Amino acid sequence: MIARASSVALTLFALAAGAHAQPVPSDPLAPLRFLVGDWQAVGSPPGESGGFSFAPAVQNHVMTRSNHAVYEAAATRPASRHDDFMVIYAEGGALKADYFDNEAHVIHYDVASRRDREVVFHSAPTATEPGYRLSYVLMPEGLLKGQFEISPPGDREAFKPYLTWTARRVRPAA
Repeated sequence: MIARASSVALTLFALAAGAHAQPVPSDPLAPLRFLVGDWQAVGSPPGESGGFSFAPAVQNHVMTRSNHAVYEAAATRPASRHDDFMVIYAEGGALKADYFDNEAHVIHYDVASRRDREVVFHSAPTATEPGYRLSYVLMPEGLLKGQFEISPPGDREAFKPYLTWTARRVRPAA
């Protein structure tokens, strides 16, 4: 009798726990798969070049982006190189991303797919920190348009473009 009561209690517990479980999407990164591959900047001003790669990692549970930009010396600036790395992942049913660069910036993004072949990484401003918005749109001709915007601390609506670029895929996903 006690064994049967324990069995019933365990079954009820398992059913109750399952009722609260969130369904896990089969591929939460699917809206971003159009980005996978190696991309080269096109139409950059003279003395500037760069590229980036999006790749699945950790058995397709995360996606990474590696980026670099090279700036030749000019009359108003010394030569420099910018490198950054981002990890995109699903957490609690939402897409998130963490960004790191060689200037010690760290940005935590919420990620949303507005429509097919368009994605926006968004970091809301706080009272003391600016907000950031990074977006990608794959155009019909295969070019990828990108934009990085910044909003002043405390202002959720005043995003202003900081960088814009266009890239062409030079190597598709493996």
